[in-house]
Amino acid sequence: MLPQETIRRKRNGEPLTAGEIARFVAGLTDGSVSEGQVAAFAMAVWFNGMAREETVALTLAMRDSGDVLDWSDIDRPIADKHSTGGVGDNVSLMLAPIAAACGLAVPMISGRGLGHTGGTLDKLESIPGYTIMPSAERFRRTVREVGCAIIGQTADLAPADKRLYAIRDVTATVDSVPLITASILSKKLAAGLRSLVLDVKVGNGAFMAETGEAETLARSLVAVANGAGVTTAALITDMNQPLADAAGNAVEIANCIAFLKGGKAGTRLERIVLAFAAEMLVLSGLERDIAAAEGRAATALASGAAAETFGRMVQALGGPADLMERPEAYLAPAPVIRPVIAPHSGYLAACDTRGLGLAVIELGGGRSRPDDGIDHRVGFDRLLPLGTTVEKGDEIGRVHAADAESAAHGAARLAGLYRIAPEAPVPSPDILTRISG
Repeated sequence: MLPQETIRRKRNGEPLTAGEIARFVAGLTDGSVSEGQVAAFAMAVWFNGMAREETVALTLAMRDSGDVLDWSDIDRPIADKHSTGGVGDNVSLMLAPIAAACGLAVPMISGRGLGHTGGTLDKLESIPGYTIMPSAERFRRTVREVGCAIIGQTADLAPADKRLYAIRDVTATVDSVPLITASILSKKLAAGLRSLVLDVKVGNGAFMAETGEAETLARSLVAVANGAGVTTAALITDMNQPLADAAGNAVEIANCIAFLKGGKAGTRLERIVLAFAAEMLVLSGLERDIAAAEGRAATALASGAAAETFGRMVQALGGPADLMERPEAYLAPAPVIRPVIAPHSGYLAACDTRGLGLAVIELGGGRSRPDDGIDHRVGFDRLLPLGTTVEKGDEIGRVHAADAESAAHGAARLAGLYRIAPEAPVPSPDILTRISG
């Protein structure tokens, strides 16, 4: 069938067959379908949506547009996690080694910052020598010998998604649930997973600000992933404040190391990380129930096994062998670090989390354009959680900046992003909903 016929049928709201979708994606991959035709197809899907079967077919076709990894030589369940993006969301950095220390293999394909949200790869590039694009053999060896490896998407994994996303980005069709679903899952399925847990963020720091929107996306992701043969569940989690007490690149790596050494016990971040570790263990079949799985993950963290695994992964991918023992020797500090002071007394009642993510970009810790460089040193840390009582003059966080002028601007920005009220806010639950297949 001609590409224009596929576009016409979808424009008219007709369901597409798996064969039609596969042929269109093949043309998308080899260039025989023009940019204008891809844009028209994306807009037709944006207006008319896709049934579950169509989205499964699109996901599988995009997965099969490049290499699909085979881990049959590894005697561990193959599992992963994906987040829709947040601020101070460094869960993957701790979750992968915890899951690996519990017996899973985690070949984690991660991304860079998108919009106001931080990127796992940008954070890892704060570590001198860490290779986010290793050879296929080094990637496989790291997963086989260490249990986890966090790297970037290669050109050979789901190349159809790369072209389709670039066109969606400039044609106002990014926010289509079927296209978001296929984009996320095609890359994850190409990594050869057997189980997947999804972190769908909701709140003022998430791409989905409303719970209903987040549930719609989560249900689509779970239904399509399970339909494609990967055991999948999703947790909808709160993003109305930064998840970690740091937002940036090197500061979040420092936060990760402190976490793995037991320095973040009892925090929201710990509760979220252990919840996702438990989901991964249950979905993969290593544990039967969430309580036992969470206990196993907590033991891996408390024993130091997860910290050791993270250190071994860093070394295997080119980073320093003693990062966990001497992080200050490798994570370059910002030239100016200054406290951010509460302007008056009360409770930290609300945070403009999206604004905080944008403030990191303003400091130089993110990109305004795809080709922008990043200053990995800058950001914020020692951020206090909502509900904390503060007195006028108390420190509510610190700004890490390249110079005094940037530090002053960043401090003013951070102070203005928090609302201090006379009464304590009603706390939001860390996890709003669990969605399974």
